[in-house]
Amino acid sequence: MELGYVGLGNMGGALARRLLLQRKLRVYDLRPETMDRLAERGATPTQSPRALAEQCDLVMTCLPTSDHVRAAIFGADGLAAGLKPGSLIADMTTGDPNATRAMAAEAADRGITLFDAPVSGGPHGADAGTIAIMVGAPDELYARVKPVFETISPNVFHCGDVGSGHVMKLVNNIIAAGVRTLTFEAVAMGVKNGLSLEKCAEVLHKGSARSYSTEITLPRLASGDLLANFTLGLMHKDVRLACQLGIDSGAPMPVANLVRELFQMAINDHGSHEDVNMLIRLIERNAAVRVVGG
Repeated sequence: MELGYVGLGNMGGALARRLLLQRKLRVYDLRPETMDRLAERGATPTQSPRALAEQCDLVMTCLPTSDHVRAAIFGADGLAAGLKPGSLIADMTTGDPNATRAMAAEAADRGITLFDAPVSGGPHGADAGTIAIMVGAPDELYARVKPVFETISPNVFHCGDVGSGHVMKLVNNIIAAGVRTLTFEAVAMGVKNGLSLEKCAEVLHKGSARSYSTEITLPRLASGDLLANFTLGLMHKDVRLACQLGIDSGAPMPVANLVRELFQMAINDHGSHEDVNMLIRLIERNAAVRVVGG
């Protein structure tokens, strides 16, 4: 099976690097320098999604939004123009489940099978081979592609039919965003009442409030590092998609919608391209306390 990868940002680039440890890989990104870096690891750069698709049986995409995925597949010189009937597209973007299902139906009309396989665990998880991969695909297709994803990580999960991987990713990300927000809020209260950020990180990591935010984020902040390599805009997009899915399916999400509003406030203060951990500055302002120096 000939593989291709489209979208070589922080996440897609890490996933592509992991694949290159065991597989040959054609790659495409709008930024030539990202392809050049992967070429040093053995990847084959291509001139367009179409050119890549013409040489591949399975193409993986990892792009900011489902709209970007649609453009990469169905736009001028897109994947659909180059893929042979029977070829596969695995969308590893954190996308809109309904948009994914619509694209899958449109691709099927062209003899192409599209399914979803978003990931969670960040670029460091991809590089370490520990990332979770959530696949939405029919049983037979899942069995066929699982060995490919296992070259990235053993943590591959079949979540159901097309779109269900993206549903699972939205469940994951709204929980992650909510826990991050409440952790920052609670720690700001603790610091204002005499605790240090370092002590909060140390104790919370061993207590019942333990989470990714206490295990990874707080120690990072305590060291003065605000960078999670994930933007406020992307987190807001994920939370918004989860809230919209709740609306569309009649599942009330009052807490999630509050989290969405708080991320919007942080974006208004700092811009959508700032790191997600800049949320702490909004929390600090609201609590009138400095939690992280710098």
